Amino acid sequence: MAIKSTIFKANLQIADIDHSYYADHALTLARHPSETDERMMVRLVALAFEAHKLQSVCGGDGTLNFGAGLSDVNEPDAWLRDFTGLTRLWIEVGQPEDKPLLKACGKADEVVLYCFNHAAEVWWKGMENKLSRPKNLSVFRIPTAASQALIPLAQRSMQLQATIQEGTLTLGDASNTVDIEPIRWK
Repeated sequence: MAIKSTIFKANLQIADIDHSYYADHALTLARHPSETDERMMVRLVALAFEAHKLQSVCGGDGTLNFGAGLSDVNEPDAWLRDFTGLTRLWIEVGQPEDKPLLKACGKADEVVLYCFNHAAEVWWKGMENKLSRPKNLSVFRIPTAASQALIPLAQRSMQLQATIQEGTLTLGDASNTVDIEPIRWK
């Protein structure tokens, strides 16, 4: 019998000063059995960085949710859909192959990738030329030390505050805080 995903609940308060976006999000994360706490938390961070587009792209009339991610290669780690069902934003984390990313660029208005582990630089050297054509693709690197510092924040029930100012996200709970400043690669 297959091992089922573990369900995590997060109440995420976002104060994105850079984009004048302030909102509370009640989120459910299904952590695939092969997914690490680090990757799951990077998904949450990616969603926090992109949440302002719910207002700026969809005028507040859309849904920002986690996709099936590792469970279904045809779905993103997170996405923003407008009220008509169009995928306005496709969010991926990790170091995916080029073909699924290029396919995603055809399915969504915008695709954003957040790379995070120690091998990200090696992956990017092999992918940079393959991913240079799509104009709707952005690639960011989250420093390894920051992504690993997120692990203690991973709890089955999370109360998190995210503040984004001058491109840096400060994510914390009652006892831990992590500063994340992504590096733009594309």
